[in-house]
Formats: sequence, structure tokens, C-alpha cells
Amino acid sequence: MSRPPAHATPRRSPGRLARRGLTAAAKYTILMLVLLATLGPVLWVYTTAFRSDAEIMQDPLGLPHEWRLENFSEAWKVGKFDRYFVNSVIIAVPVVSLVVGLSALGGYALARFRFRGNRFVFMLFLVGLMVPFQAVMIPLYFDLRDWGILSTYWAVILPGIGLGLPFGIFLMRAFFIGLPAELGDSAKVDGCNEFQVFWKVMLPLTVPAASALGIFQFMWTWNSFLMPMLYLQREQLRTLPLGVMLFSGRYSTQYGLLFAGVTIATLPVVIAYVLLQRRITAGLTAGAVKG
Repeated sequence: MSRPPAHATPRRSPGRLARRGLTAAAKYTILMLVLLATLGPVLWVYTTAFRSDAEIMQDPLGLPHEWRLENFSEAWKVGKFDRYFVNSVIIAVPVVSLVVGLSALGGYALARFRFRGNRFVFMLFLVGLMVPFQAVMIPLYFDLRDWGILSTYWAVILPGIGLGLPFGIFLMRAFFIGLPAELGDSAKVDGCNEFQVFWKVMLPLTVPAASALGIFQFMWTWNSFLMPMLYLQREQLRTLPLGVMLFSGRYSTQYGLLFAGVTIATLPVVIAYVLLQRRITAGLTAGAVKG
């Protein structure tokens, strides 16, 4: 009696194949429902921004019959979103740049240098992850007032950097620990000093982690509401989230303008995330595995 070849694939019963098919179908059905629940409201807001108020009242969930770009131009001008947009950029650019840069330096030092108190310094940054902004916002208000920078851009930039560093150093340290130490040793043999090792060898390898940190910090800074509301008390310094709040209160019945304003405020974050989503996934995965 002949035996089947060793490499032969065992035949699967029709019942097992049917069960696997049903499991896969249920899994993808659940994923599609979650996708619709997540993206549905966002797409509805973006499409409604192109509709007139009459269309919205007649069919709230329908698609635009005529795409009205006038909603965006009117919201941009009437709602002062041009000024609020510039304010958000002025705050977000230095916060994101300095958080990424300082986190890379701090994470490299804590990952590569062995000095007394290394672990203690790292634990201090971890404690910063556990302290919410609401716990320090009142003392911070009086500090900013005493320093004379209340109602200036620095009143939001400096606290934003401080609040972003704990997570940034945690992520970048985990990534630097996962890099082979032999890379730095080889660079030193070739004549590089410690900063050149960091700048020319190690830092280019951290692009995925730095991109993930940058996009998350950008989202947190761009969408920040409580801090600008407390510390930017002059109208000309307001950011987009504050502008959307004031705009929604003033034009609560003009739905086309309202949704256009919301789209203007949220679209930069969505575009940034779509463009960098692969780097974000790679950076967070590497940090989680190697930390």
C-alpha cells in the first residue's frame, strides 16, 4: 500500500473550510462596520460643507447637488479663519520642531550614555506622562503672568513643548535602544565624535519614529483648545479651535458655513496623517517592539 508523499498537503474537510469562510466573513463585516462608523461622520461633515442651507434642511444626509465653494471663502473671511489659521501655524511649527528635536537628543542620551541617575531622569519623564494638563493649568497661569508672557504666543509654545517632551523622549529612547551599538562604534573608529555619530549615523535611522512623534505632536498642538483659551486672551491671538467655537456660536443655524469652518480646521491634520500614515505605523511598531 503506497503512502502519500511527505510534502503532500492534507485535504481539508468541507465543513472546516465553511467555518473558516464564515469566520473570515464575520471578521470583515465587523471591520467594515467599524470603518463606516469611524469615517461616516467625517465624510458627512466634509460633503455637507459644500451644500447650501436649503439642501441640508431638505435632505440632511444627502450629497451636494451643486458643490458650493463659496461656503469656504465666506467662512474664511467672515469667521476670520485666515488669522486663526496663521496663529495655529505660528504655534504648531516651533512646538513640533522643538519637541521632535529635543526628544531625539534626550532619547539618544538616555539610551546611549551610562551615567549616575540615568534611570532616575528617565523615570521623571515617565511621571510627566501621568500628570494631566488640568492638574497644572492654574499654577502655570500665574507663572506665565509673573514672567510677563501671558497673552503671547510663548504662553502656549513653552507649555506645549514641556507637555510634549515626556512622550517624545519615551518614544525616541525606545527607538535608539533598538539600534545596534556597533554602528556608533564603527563611526567613532572612522573619526566621528559623539555628536557626529548622533547627527550623521543614528538620527537618519530614526525617521519613522520622528515622523510618528511629529504627526502626533502636530495633532495635539493643532487641536489644543483649553490651553489657548486660558493663556491667549487677546482675540488676534486665537487659534483655529477657538475660532471654530466662536464661529459655531455665531452661525449655529447656517450649517453650510459651520461645516466649512470645521473642515478648514480639521483638514490639515487629516492630510498630514494620510501622507505620513506608513511612517507613523513603522515608528510606533519599532518603538513598541524595541523598547
